[in-house]
Amino acid sequence: MTTIKIRGGQRLVGSVQVSGAKNAVLPIIAASLLAEKGITIIEGAPYLTDIENLAHVVRSLGVKVEMSPAGRVQIIAENLATTEAPYELVRKMRASFWVAGPLLARTGHFRVPLPGGCNIGERPVDQHIKGFEALGAEVSIEHGYVEGHVNGRLKGTTVYLDIVSVGATINTMMAATLAEGQTIIENAAKEPEIVDLANYLNAMGASVRGAGTDVIRIEGVESLHGATHTVIPDRIEAGTFMVAAAITGGNVFVEGAIYNHLSSLCAKLREAGVDVEDDISGIRVRADKPLKPIDVKTLPYPGFPTDLQAPVLALMSRVNGVSIITETLYENRFMHVSELRRMGAEVKIEGRSAIVEGVPKLTGASVTATDLRAGAALVLAGLVAEGETIVNGIEHIDRGYNDLVGKLRTLGAHIFRTDDYVPPLKLVSSQS
Repeated sequence: MTTIKIRGGQRLVGSVQVSGAKNAVLPIIAASLLAEKGITIIEGAPYLTDIENLAHVVRSLGVKVEMSPAGRVQIIAENLATTEAPYELVRKMRASFWVAGPLLARTGHFRVPLPGGCNIGERPVDQHIKGFEALGAEVSIEHGYVEGHVNGRLKGTTVYLDIVSVGATINTMMAATLAEGQTIIENAAKEPEIVDLANYLNAMGASVRGAGTDVIRIEGVESLHGATHTVIPDRIEAGTFMVAAAITGGNVFVEGAIYNHLSSLCAKLREAGVDVEDDISGIRVRADKPLKPIDVKTLPYPGFPTDLQAPVLALMSRVNGVSIITETLYENRFMHVSELRRMGAEVKIEGRSAIVEGVPKLTGASVTATDLRAGAALVLAGLVAEGETIVNGIEHIDRGYNDLVGKLRTLGAHIFRTDDYVPPLKLVSSQS
């Protein structure tokens, strides 16, 4: 079984390059199903299991997908073989459900299993279905599958999402690109990845305006074609390295990080006493003085990202004083707390809030990642823990971080995967 082993105590120093955004690549791969002709080329895609899994899903529909280690994904979707996605592939990740909107818009039908993914709480697809039905589709759920069909084209309309849902915004937006007339999505999610998807759809020949605001307008077109698109940098990966610099008292330049995409994290790090500098090509983070506790509440973008809640909680576990971390989006997103406690963290859960009392030190232990971002938090805790930390369940980390271990090692961390050939930690320690 592959694990990550860490010997803590090394201050991170240097520069690290942020990969392309996983959460931008995934909907763009799904949107490529809308292209009746031409080739889609996605540049800057990270090599991650989530992206590989979605590539398998679209291949199962008859789409040609080629992925290169250099970060290029090439897709030809001219000849769809089926509109039913297989359960054994969709169950692995929630983003697989994004093929529903493009299939419905282009063919008038989809049959997709209810999706899987990280076990961080209930994430129903009711708002996706609401969007499809508003556009004129008939949708049913039977035997674990969601099936939708429409006679002819979808019809443009106004869709009000009851909650701010990234997934429903994406699926409704993609479906509306081929609908007759104008579609208005109100209470839309505003994430940078949605803006990136809109830019890609427009390059395909769509007419999408307002992405990045809470009202998105789509003028339906007759057909779409393949396009070339370079994805934005991954703001969650960037944020993770920023927190890694802070927790180790380091000095790290996060190359490619976009300040406007991370303004809430930057504000909270500054509040804690971290020096954060915006640069034209990235963000520099310095933490060379004692930090202060902070309170954090996760909110839809541009609020504090739920995907950075776990790493920041790990940071606060080492900061003298009491911090309160409130999770408003997912009810099961404190599963990393029990593992951090194994390392000596003092954290109490009260409803949707974690009360974190900073401790002078964490100690290495064998811990298990329960989801993607929990895994990142445990790695960050291991960077400052005394002794050796072993992180199990790293298949979750591989879903969303492109060579996390290698990048941390370039910054000076004593860290390796057990499937790497490197000296044991007791020998590495002689380099300190």
